[in-house]
Amino acid sequence: MKQQYNKVVLAYSGGLDTSVLIPWLKENYGCEVIAVSGDVGQKSELDGLEEKALATGASKLYIADLKKEFVEDYIIPSMKAGASYENYLLGTSFARPIIAKKLVEIAKQEGADAICHGCTGKGNDQVRFELAIQAFAPGMDIIAPWRFWELNSREKEIEYAKAHNIPLKITAETNYSKDKNLWHLSHEGLDLEDPANKAPLEKEGFLELGVSPIQAKDEPDYVTIHFEEGTPTSINGKEMSCLDIIETLNDLGGQNGIGILDIVENRLVGMKSRGVYETPGGTILYAAHEKLEEITLDKDTAHYKKQVALKFGELVYDGKWYTPLRKALSSFVDETQKTVTGDVKLQLYKGNIIPQSVTSPYSLYSSGMATFDEDDCYDQSDSAGFIHLFGLPLKVRALNDQELFGKAQKHFPSVE
Repeated sequence: MKQQYNKVVLAYSGGLDTSVLIPWLKENYGCEVIAVSGDVGQKSELDGLEEKALATGASKLYIADLKKEFVEDYIIPSMKAGASYENYLLGTSFARPIIAKKLVEIAKQEGADAICHGCTGKGNDQVRFELAIQAFAPGMDIIAPWRFWELNSREKEIEYAKAHNIPLKITAETNYSKDKNLWHLSHEGLDLEDPANKAPLEKEGFLELGVSPIQAKDEPDYVTIHFEEGTPTSINGKEMSCLDIIETLNDLGGQNGIGILDIVENRLVGMKSRGVYETPGGTILYAAHEKLEEITLDKDTAHYKKQVALKFGELVYDGKWYTPLRKALSSFVDETQKTVTGDVKLQLYKGNIIPQSVTSPYSLYSSGMATFDEDDCYDQSDSAGFIHLFGLPLKVRALNDQELFGKAQKHFPSVE
């Protein structure tokens, strides 16, 4: 017999999984269902959400505006770290922790007995939601129906929805699993499940944040982004909030076919999964930020930061945003960003991001040092001593090998 609850807070998006969960929870637990949606930039997906949630049995719907916090406390710190996971820029990964944090806040406010999510038992999001819930409400019960319920396929969910008069915007033929926020859009399922199938990038309605490079316009766009200590502050001389910068770059990048990624990634739960990701503005920001770091970070810091970026990306992908290590790595990153100030100009053209110029008051690049022409600040004869000392271990090893080889030939003439 299932545990009975009086009140359950449901992570609600209005998509297939969470739409059927409202009547299902009431049927199986006899509980009041309070739906919670985190607004992380889904835009039109939030239209009519309250009416739909109430019509399908929820007692109320909270729509929490998380966009500003999402950008400033999750997206920008990850961008400054250069964090990615197998070339994926972590769109869904850092949206889940902030939504889960809000779920806990409302669950405590409402006196709920449990929190429910619609993540599958095969996916990464179940881990991200539950680790965040445990971080803020370690004693809270969590209901994850996909691990045990009878609606164990999206086709069965669609049938259940029709039987319970739940309106859906999808059909079995258009039922891609999608997740959208202001940073990215992911596509999974259907024909994408077979890596042998070409992603339908040119198919009308598939891409939502832009067009494929093939369909992009024939004239390039140019954009100059200014950064202050690693944070973008203006585009083409116009100061903007980070949120407005991302939305502006999403439009520019989308028109030019920027930021489309088709990969087979290694999921946290152990399997490989194929997905198509759209991250137009984020891809531009990452490219500009990395270009600026080329001239503002010294070699040791830049190389070590690459290692930090790899670990940072893994932590975020694995749902460990609220861990001590992630916070400590962010502190390291913030220290490296103190000189990452300047302007980067880029050309955007048919899926390509082509650097045009980079300037910074903290630039470590010296044209006088690097020039092939005559200069008076670098004595090229110094390089002979440097190479001698730098290669000394190799030289000693080679001399030792020669000596050993000579001894071997003396005792064993047939040795060659």
